Amino acid sequence: MSLIIYGLIGIIAVMLGVGLYVSQKVKGDSINYIVAGRGLILPLAAATLMAQSLDTNATLGNTDLVASAGFWAGAALPVGLALALFLTGLFFAKPMNRMNLTTLPDFFRRKYGRTVEVIASVIMSVAYAFLLAGNLVAGGYLFEIFVGTSFTTGVVAIATIVLVYTIAGGLFAVAYTDVIQAGVALVGSLALIVFITTQYGLTIPSGMGPTNVGQLTDPSQGAYINLATIVALGLGDIVAIDFMERVFAADDPETAQKACFIGSAGTLIIGIPFSVVALSANSILASIGVESGSQAMLYTLLQNAVPPWLAVIVLGGIVAASFSTSDGAILGTSAVIARNIGGIRVDENGTTDDAVAADGGFLGTESDKLLTVTRLMSIPITLLGIFFALRLSATGMLLVLAFDIMLAGALVPMVMGLYWPDMANTPAALASMLSGSLTRLVLFVLVPTTYAYENTLLYIPNGIFTASFDGLPTFIAAGVSLVTFIGVAYATKDRYDARTLDREGRRTIVAGGDDE
Repeated sequence: MSLIIYGLIGIIAVMLGVGLYVSQKVKGDSINYIVAGRGLILPLAAATLMAQSLDTNATLGNTDLVASAGFWAGAALPVGLALALFLTGLFFAKPMNRMNLTTLPDFFRRKYGRTVEVIASVIMSVAYAFLLAGNLVAGGYLFEIFVGTSFTTGVVAIATIVLVYTIAGGLFAVAYTDVIQAGVALVGSLALIVFITTQYGLTIPSGMGPTNVGQLTDPSQGAYINLATIVALGLGDIVAIDFMERVFAADDPETAQKACFIGSAGTLIIGIPFSVVALSANSILASIGVESGSQAMLYTLLQNAVPPWLAVIVLGGIVAASFSTSDGAILGTSAVIARNIGGIRVDENGTTDDAVAADGGFLGTESDKLLTVTRLMSIPITLLGIFFALRLSATGMLLVLAFDIMLAGALVPMVMGLYWPDMANTPAALASMLSGSLTRLVLFVLVPTTYAYENTLLYIPNGIFTASFDGLPTFIAAGVSLVTFIGVAYATKDRYDARTLDREGRRTIVAGGDDE
């Protein structure tokens, strides 16, 4: 066990050291801090996109779900994340990179105005608090099982370490540590499946394997939940502030697109082996006389069924994954709060962008103020993530819930703004975001389970919605958002013309009726 502890300490030290070392690249500039100076080359851009999708939700949460509910319950996580990266590369990476954006809500401001920008920012910030929480949960279990601390101490420790180098180095720290994470995760994933296959053989319990399509078609086998997971991640992750932050940071549109495609493939190559291994986890633990639990199945397997050197590699990838997504969530959300809610906006030269003159900003527009406030906002965001992690200690569910929120409230206005520009106006965006988000919130508090986990955060007992309804809220809320957008766009097209953006995302027309 000592080897595992020393290995984890070493990996954490390397991650922290690299993050702090590259912080010198920030040079006091907010654009360097938030989007790495818009200069990430292909290897860095691809590694950081892949690392951001392969977080501890998609590894630890993946194995927990597979072991308890079947292959597609867990594999839906890496499949959905890979789908999001593929679709982003296919339809969004190039146009979004050309726009010279700093945060994703910048697009909503340019296309729909200040009010939509703020609402989008709030939706994204809430969603990312859940995403951060999911990764802190995994860190808490890791410290509890392998280091001997309490779960709470582990959550706080991981959060503190990530916060330190994120505040120091911003996206530069995130990108360079992500290269380490992606490499370690790749080696660990492949080494684990090779070892399990050769030492124990692969055991697929009846009805649990990838060929059982009932897991995707039969509601009694969890089809609603599994399909909702793929949809929430595959579509909701397209409007992820950390994904898009990396798209903006790529050095040109072609690099952004290629990085998405490479990241998509890497997500499947690393994520699916965890799903395969998890199918055999219960039988392997039973064969060596170890009782398996419902949480942290992978940790139990690594602790008891594999040699310490392999456990160190796999756990190193999980720790690095926790760091990767946690720092991305902290950085992206903090930048959104400072820039898009606080109104502190500068371009890469430290001058005001096209909307600051009209919108103002309570702290001015200097780059150093944006940098300072972004760093300060990292602290409350981290504290909120810790709170959710302690209240909802379920990794996979927190990941899906985060992007479920994004799917319900933010995807439709972004897609329509890019691909239905002549009809996509401000009233349609506002109505779509509010109706979709409200529908998802109402269904969240009325359904007793969320992605098969008990809703311990906010549930109102009722006799209408049961656990059998779980999964359907994802489709209902997204459908409400889409139908509302189209209906309001047609109803208001004569009174509210749509703002038109040029190829670089600059406004070319501001219609008389639009809300600023």
